Amino acid sequence: MTSPQQEPATPEAQDAPAPAAQDAPAAPPASSEEAEAIRTAYGFEGARIHLGAMLDGDEPDPSVPVNLAVSMLNRHGLIAGATGTGKTRTLQVIAEQAAHAGAAVFVADMKGDLSGIAVPGEASEKLTARAAARGQEWVSRAAPTEFFTLGGQGEGVPIRTTVSDFGPVLMAKVLELNPTQESSLGLIFHYADSQGLALLDLKDLRALIQFLTSDEGKDELKGIGGISSATAGVILRSLTAFEASGADVFFGEPAFDTQQLLRTKDGAGMISCLELPGVASRPALFSTFMMWMLAELYQELPEVGDAEVPKLVFFFDEAHLLFKDASKAFLDQVVQTVRLIRSKGVGIFFVTQTPKDIPGDVLAQLGNRVQHALRAFTPDDAKALKATAKTFPTTEHDLEEVIPALGTGEAIVTVMSEDGAPTPVAITAVRAPESSMEPAGEQVIKESAAASALMDEYGEAVDNESAYEILQKRAAADAEAEDAAAAEKGVAGKGAEQPAKKPAKKAEGLMGNPAVKSFLRSAGTVLGREISRSLFGTRKRR
Repeated sequence: MTSPQQEPATPEAQDAPAPAAQDAPAAPPASSEEAEAIRTAYGFEGARIHLGAMLDGDEPDPSVPVNLAVSMLNRHGLIAGATGTGKTRTLQVIAEQAAHAGAAVFVADMKGDLSGIAVPGEASEKLTARAAARGQEWVSRAAPTEFFTLGGQGEGVPIRTTVSDFGPVLMAKVLELNPTQESSLGLIFHYADSQGLALLDLKDLRALIQFLTSDEGKDELKGIGGISSATAGVILRSLTAFEASGADVFFGEPAFDTQQLLRTKDGAGMISCLELPGVASRPALFSTFMMWMLAELYQELPEVGDAEVPKLVFFFDEAHLLFKDASKAFLDQVVQTVRLIRSKGVGIFFVTQTPKDIPGDVLAQLGNRVQHALRAFTPDDAKALKATAKTFPTTEHDLEEVIPALGTGEAIVTVMSEDGAPTPVAITAVRAPESSMEPAGEQVIKESAAASALMDEYGEAVDNESAYEILQKRAAADAEAEDAAAAEKGVAGKGAEQPAKKPAKKAEGLMGNPAVKSFLRSAGTVLGREISRSLFGTRKRR
């Protein structure tokens, strides 16, 4: 039966073939062989992140998009360039599109200018024209964002960890210890681990060091080598300076579960934005805490291989701080983490000024490169520029001339293709973020944190009984025993001569103390017969 508005089909019409589906409009012919090669190389079949458009001379060519395959985000990457050249906006462009594609994202907001990713961008005539020139259909939209702070120094959800979880290698890094001192600190952690004794905060570590280097506690370390009083003194002084800088608030309970960084919302990945207003003066702490997060993720996540959408894209800002004055052992662990965490579905983007800030073994793992402008004002700058140019695939462009001439928001790009090969170098005009390029403001962050379900779990610090309190009880018990012995001796002296008493048995070590035994029976603080450790000496959960 036909509708009143539709004429019945004639036999001829019924026999006629159905019209072919309309194809998408063909792209205009490329302006050059290079443009055609770029368009082909970056025209990935799967989900992709649009970075911008190829620069043809001084103007972008919107018909030649430069993309990054979402499935290749776990091949890691580098965003580099001098201050003010557009690194932060490139980070924002990749982060927001990765989140909308379904990948969780972690970013650290060192300068306070990334928080706008939680706020829709504001349209303007200039922005619309910029987007159109880059082949971008710009829309104003925010990405789902959760704000965090280290130790509660700010408005976001606090991130803390225990000293036991942080481990001796990373602790030695933030305390700026030399290899000998790091080895001694490792012995102290080993002693605590072998007894199933958790160190929750810095005062626990201080109390344990003081005990193990005292006359009473030295016997406890004899079996594993012991440490000199001079070395212990250096460690304690470094610990004092570290505490005085306010870093003690980063250690304690409740310890943050890094699995919270993998959340999604309505099909989009959550962006975890770590606000760092109180950490700018402690760059070593900031970078080492970031490395702790990666080590925890590597330890906890199962193998997934190559997924169409990574579980997490982790942006490591101010990456040079991580490698400054790092020991070879520390760098080896960084290389191992970067190399292996890819199979756990995690991609890492290091953000810094030049590739030379990244050790060669790490740089070799970074398949996606976005290089903004570098300036060559000094001989060292010229050397860095030359080294940077050599890190890119061979190209007909003289990159030593191109890189210094790049304008703000322009970059040299090469990424991993879907078959695992590097794409040819594309001189690119980077697209505009869809979220705000202005800071979100304290009120937005405060309201977001207040509405977070995580605030109930992590908002307030908890000071559970730990090594510090145990050793305080031990000292009090020993003092009480000495007073009782002295009183008993005094009473006996007033009467007839008494048989000589056997000398009091020497106090047993720390683990023989009743308070310690009680502590170890507590399920909330004991971690098992012995704590085992993984990469960077972080605690290995069973």
